[in-house]
Amino acid sequence: MIRTQIQLTEEQARRLRALAVERGVSLAELIRQGVDAITASAQGADAETRRQRALAVAGRFRSGHADVSAEHDRHLAEAWQP
Repeated sequence: MIRTQIQLTEEQARRLRALAVERGVSLAELIRQGVDAITASAQGADAETRRQRALAVAGRFRSGHADVSAEHDRHLAEAWQP
């Protein structure tokens, strides 16, 4: 392993220590897990994998509206209103 030094805000350190205790792991292990998660998501799936995943979910959900293809902008605007 490579030793490195980082600086955290007091709030970040407090939250990480609490999470480490909750999960029963060291602070260093928790940070390594975070680095793994960030680097894995940054690599992302290749275009073909993303296409296959999108096709797999297409048509699986129902909105209850018969006019979504023609009125999608209106439905989105209504869904995002506070």
